[in-house]
Amino acid sequence: MKLHQLVLVLALSLYYSAASAQQLSLSRLFYPNVTLRAEYFAPANVPTSTDFGLTRTSFFGMVPLQSEVQAGFSLRKKFDLRAVHTVAIAQFSQLQPTFDGVKTPTNGYKTGSLGVIRLQASIKDRLWVYGAGLGITETNETFFTPSPYLWGGAARMHIFGLQSQILYGSMLVYSQKLRVVPVVGVNKRFGPQWRATALLPFMADVNYKINKWANVDFIAGVNGYSGGFQIQTPEEKMLRRQNYQHLKLGVAANAHLFTILNVSVEAGMTGFRQLRTFNSARENLTAYSPAPAPYIGASVRYITSRSGISSKFTKRLGLGDSGINW
Repeated sequence: MKLHQLVLVLALSLYYSAASAQQLSLSRLFYPNVTLRAEYFAPANVPTSTDFGLTRTSFFGMVPLQSEVQAGFSLRKKFDLRAVHTVAIAQFSQLQPTFDGVKTPTNGYKTGSLGVIRLQASIKDRLWVYGAGLGITETNETFFTPSPYLWGGAARMHIFGLQSQILYGSMLVYSQKLRVVPVVGVNKRFGPQWRATALLPFMADVNYKINKWANVDFIAGVNGYSGGFQIQTPEEKMLRRQNYQHLKLGVAANAHLFTILNVSVEAGMTGFRQLRTFNSARENLTAYSPAPAPYIGASVRYITSRSGISSKFTKRLGLGDSGINW
């Protein structure tokens, strides 16, 4: 398989692993872009007869740092050709949990992160994806209870043509405790309109392309948050941690406008929800399973002016402009 085909396949997998987004878009890899997103998870009953709800607004950006094709010699002194593409990613979110329609005592959480993802395709060394990042979650009420998190990992891809690829690797994740998470990815096209993609255990997506300007996604994914806060009494300040997670199933409709804008509307249901609060010794204080609830979301993505290094990179690989903006 030609090198530019390998890079194209690798780019598809990176897109899904990095952005956890609704639709396929190579623009997010090769050109600077930003996405604004808002989500509303309807209140649902917990065993204490309290309704738990959640809203989330977020910013996500990608900026190419390096794009080049390198020629050299391998360890066995044989000619090798390698394509390298490095992307910086940034994210900021504002989360607002509510109980019976009232904001929590922490007044919500803010979370931000920075990371770098590197694609490397080589005739001799095959295809690899490397990534690392760090971030922090903090209550809006104080700056004294930060919850840091970091991640890093690598994945290898096997290719069975442009229509089928399998990716496997592992991630090292720290969020209150250290975990090693195995990752398995599948990317399979079924005809000219259908594509199934999964990056387990995080998400799965089936995409239906209506035309050049519109497509629909059927989505399943795991999401949530983890943050710290303080409870102050006349005697002391007590540190608390709150974890929330859910599984969502939804449908997203995506429209591509003027080649630089993507507008998406999503709706579905959340289930298998868990809400847990524990102290600094990691002892459970409360543990709830909120009832399933509907959610809605909307996002707008803007693809900025084309990066010079990325345009040169895609041109040299023979990608051209075809397919870049949908």
